[in-house]
Amino acid sequence: QFLRVTKQYLPHVAHLCLISTFLEDGIRMWIQWSEQRDYIDGTWNCGYFLASVFVFLNLFGQLSGCILVLSRNFVQYACFGLFGIIALQTIAYSILWDLKFLMR
Repeated sequence: QFLRVTKQYLPHVAHLCLISTFLEDGIRMWIQWSEQRDYIDGTWNCGYFLASVFVFLNLFGQLSGCILVLSRNFVQYACFGLFGIIALQTIAYSILWDLKFLMR
């Protein structure tokens, strides 16, 4: 009885659980826009414009990927995009060599 009632909602809940990290990070990028921009500018010395472009690409890539996965439209492309965001952040935030972070 329980499965019959919840069967249509469980895939959406599962997708939400899988993309929750991207959703939280995208919202945090929006809320902490200036801090993120200043960190990228301070780390890479690339100027406010390029740092802002990087933060925007992160924000847009993560939120649009989450929306596409949750709406079940272009899920494969959305997953590739989210994977690209992970690769981009790994390089930009210099976490490639942070073993503790990578193990977590």
